[in-house]
Amino acid sequence: MSITSRRLEKGWTQEQLAEITGISARTVQRIEAGNPANLETLKCLAAVFEANVADLIEEQQAARGSQETDKMNTETNDYLEADALKYVKNLKEFYKHLVVFIIVVPCLIAFNSWLTPGVWWVVWAIGPWGFAVAMHFLTVFGFLKFFGPNWEQQQFKKRMRSHQENSTKIEALKK
Repeated sequence: MSITSRRLEKGWTQEQLAEITGISARTVQRIEAGNPANLETLKCLAAVFEANVADLIEEQQAARGSQETDKMNTETNDYLEADALKYVKNLKEFYKHLVVFIIVVPCLIAFNSWLTPGVWWVVWAIGPWGFAVAMHFLTVFGFLKFFGPNWEQQQFKKRMRSHQENSTKIEALKK
């Protein structure tokens, strides 16, 4: 049972609880918002609610644990949402790239056959561009992971280790 539910069970406002316990109303507000209370405050609350201090500490830790879990879930959902938006953006870019390729290539072929029918220079334009579209496809749909999340994570860890080593060396030189 939380401090809030205990207070409401008695029918008290936050101000009344603060007056009865001898702590400030702001402290009561902070505790009910999920901030930790110090031992003296918990002793005052335990006396007023006729409860054990250990029970109040457990309730506080359980509430804090659920808030941290909620925060982690929110952060995870935010990450997944950002990842989904990034995927959709990349998919859209790929389809735009593909549509332009599909529209322009026949025009180039027609232009090549009309302008210089004996020389197929259009191959030098279509080949690399087709390769770029294929690479774009492989990247968007996850077949190429050269510079994917694992690579980024490895590079990040490598860089952080380097920074830590440098800061350790600097600290050693300062001493």
